Amino acid sequence: MKHFKFISAATFAIAMLFSFQLNAQDFQGLDKSPMDAASYPSAHKAPDKLVKIVYSRPQLKGRSVEDLVKEGKVWRVGANEAAEITFYKDVKLDNTVIKAGTYSFFIIPEASNWTAIISSDLNSWGSYSYNEKNDVARINVPVTEGEESLEAFSIAFNNNDNGVSMHLGWGTVRVAIPFTM
Repeated sequence: MKHFKFISAATFAIAMLFSFQLNAQDFQGLDKSPMDAASYPSAHKAPDKLVKIVYSRPQLKGRSVEDLVKEGKVWRVGANEAAEITFYKDVKLDNTVIKAGTYSFFIIPEASNWTAIISSDLNSWGSYSYNEKNDVARINVPVTEGEESLEAFSIAFNNNDNGVSMHLGWGTVRVAIPFTM
């Protein structure tokens, strides 16, 4: 009987120790700009992805895009870490070949056009460590206006005549970056 009480007491002590450890963890709340991903093709089970981008999705919350994305300043595309784009095959941006691999994606916004930048920098927080010397490719693209306003910054892909276009949208601002094969 004493042996049974000892085992029960030991089991109870171990259970309490593990439950204390689980409760002692600090888990952060939900991020205000949650991370998301977009890819082409977008089907979740598509085995032959061409491109995927991982980015955070800030919200307007009554502010304007112009208040959040400063004209003439390098922007990380989204929030938090710089967006990272992975190409699974070689592609071209304008006349520059981009080898398959993972890169950071930045934008320099202007009133009527934005400069899209593929950079070899990785694991960057924001655009604070952006270095133009590490640019792999750049292209200027026109800004257009969408019919509906998007509260959350969004990225989507679709096919174009020669490859795929990456669409950026926030508020009524729309930008399309064409990649060719």
